[in-house]
Amino acid sequence: MSRVLIVEDQPAIAEALSVLFEVHDIPFEMAGGPKEALQKIAEGTIGVVLQDMNFAPSATSGEEGIELFRAIRRSDPAMPILLMTAWTSLETAVALVREGANDYLAKPWDDAKLLISVRNLLKMRALQRENDGLKATRAQSRHELASLHDLAGVVYESDGMHRVVSLAVQVAASDAPILITGPNGAGKEKIAEIVQANSRRRGKPFVRVNVGALPDELLESELFGAEPGAYTGARRLRIGRFEAADGGTLFLDEIGDLSAAGQVRLLRVLQTGEFERLGSSVTRRADVRVLAATNTDLRKSIAEGRFREDLFFRVNVIELAVPALKDRPEDILPLARAALAALPREAGAAPRCLSAGSERILTAHSWPGNVRELFNRIQRAALVSTGEALEPADLGFSAEGAEGASPAATQEERAVFEETLKRHEGSVSRAAEELGLSRQAFYRKMERLGIVLERRLRDC
Repeated sequence: MSRVLIVEDQPAIAEALSVLFEVHDIPFEMAGGPKEALQKIAEGTIGVVLQDMNFAPSATSGEEGIELFRAIRRSDPAMPILLMTAWTSLETAVALVREGANDYLAKPWDDAKLLISVRNLLKMRALQRENDGLKATRAQSRHELASLHDLAGVVYESDGMHRVVSLAVQVAASDAPILITGPNGAGKEKIAEIVQANSRRRGKPFVRVNVGALPDELLESELFGAEPGAYTGARRLRIGRFEAADGGTLFLDEIGDLSAAGQVRLLRVLQTGEFERLGSSVTRRADVRVLAATNTDLRKSIAEGRFREDLFFRVNVIELAVPALKDRPEDILPLARAALAALPREAGAAPRCLSAGSERILTAHSWPGNVRELFNRIQRAALVSTGEALEPADLGFSAEGAEGASPAATQEERAVFEETLKRHEGSVSRAAEELGLSRQAFYRKMERLGIVLERRLRDC
């Protein structure tokens, strides 16, 4: 179990805290000052720091406490820190809570509140470490996948996207038709590229066509080709997409928007592998692997009679469902940084970066346009920004939106606060008491974690 580090230079106070923790079976270590405290933290056994604000005799400014707090933050940004302060350092302690300290306790402290705070922070730290271990395992899994397969430049960190990418490389070796589903701009075409890049057809043609955008009068010539004179203005032989993709892969985007007549024509060639050019009676064959994509619910379309069930089963031997960007928030900042790094810049110019405010608002945004919207905003910001750091206004967000955005925080900490509020039916007073926080500190944490109480919940 992690230990509490008590950083206190006054023997009487240090002894009182030692007795309190010993009686309640809370493991702890002592440090008489900042240097010793940082050495003990570096050993990796500390789970919570309980620090005083002054260490030199007669010191009351709190400067030493500020320096220690910031040094701990630099060495371990996730370390929970409780501040112990006399009234002379109260304003300083409040300022440090705004910087990320978990709470402050005035001397003389309340034993029950201190014990509750320490126990909850130890639990939170344990969850953080468990999550860090899971993240490391997932990162290793992603690294191994990328080292063994061509991922076509896809950037992600989320489990949801990892499952889709892993399945894509797993099924790439077969020639089975694949249906890729997901909202517009989520990256369906990138998943198709991964399948192609890891199939036996890599290096062969990869032909893309948005079949949903083709009118019926052009669909047949576009997909199957046309002989000269087949229709008005057809002066030359036109090779269709199936022929062009022979030996490779044909990616049919927006198949859910294909007309009823187009569905019939497509079904025939998928069933037999045979087609005729427009204006020709010669039957041709093409060795093509078909990947289809749609942003519509085809099962619902079938039920409503707008999509053929036999065509659905023909293209949907395997389904890869790409999640919306809002459902994989871990991917937002990695994608934004990758998009920024990929933009051209003048020789000798410093690399662009995202400001802290931009990172907060990017994480909080709902992304109705998904990855495409994210890339567009990054491109826009790079064009209009006059500084090295892209600000929310550069990204097209208002200053009010930037201020209202909640910063990224650990899911475990947010879950603890939400569960505590739920258990106490939305009562901030009781939830704060259980977690050993003041109401003010609890509200600050709620704001930092992006937790908003529903109106039906009462604070009493």
